[in-house]
Amino acid sequence: MGTVTIGVSIAVPEPHGSLLQERRAGFGDAAAHGIPTHVTLLPPTEVDSALLPAIEAHLVEVAAAGRPFPMRLSGTGTFRPLSPVVFVQVVEGAEACTWLQKQVRDASGPVARELQFPYHPHVTVAHGIDEESMDRAFEELADYEAGWPCTGFALYEQGADGVWRKLRDFPFGRSVVPPQAGHVERGSIPTL
Repeated sequence: MGTVTIGVSIAVPEPHGSLLQERRAGFGDAAAHGIPTHVTLLPPTEVDSALLPAIEAHLVEVAAAGRPFPMRLSGTGTFRPLSPVVFVQVVEGAEACTWLQKQVRDASGPVARELQFPYHPHVTVAHGIDEESMDRAFEELADYEAGWPCTGFALYEQGADGVWRKLRDFPFGRSVVPPQAGHVERGSIPTL
């Protein structure tokens, strides 16, 4: 059957997703229109296509243990000089994203993998473009703010054309639980 390249992420909803995608394209990032605006949980990963049903079953289990949580973006950051990326920061929901990505990549699951860099939830707005345009992205989005309730995540596949397409949504299986400072249920997304 061959291999496919997949990724798992939290979509940035409208109108925020389109706005950030257009801004990314405006900074000269040629990949902008092929990548839905997102917070990565599993970076691009090549897998045997025969594993997709097992991966989907695993993601159903991860989502079933999850519950909605607030996501908030604010301001910019960069991974330069280590990596040519400018991003919008996740200032609320980062702990929950970190928990989710660990569950997705769990060693007992079908997509266990090590990361090239330590996990840092973010929304990329410029990648691999000239330094002047990277600086412009960093400056022009410094005051950017957006927030929404995160209610799940999705599985994507990268096509031969380089475009990422959603295969399936995975809504969280539990209802919202009021935050209790410092309380984390075993096997659940931490409450912020």
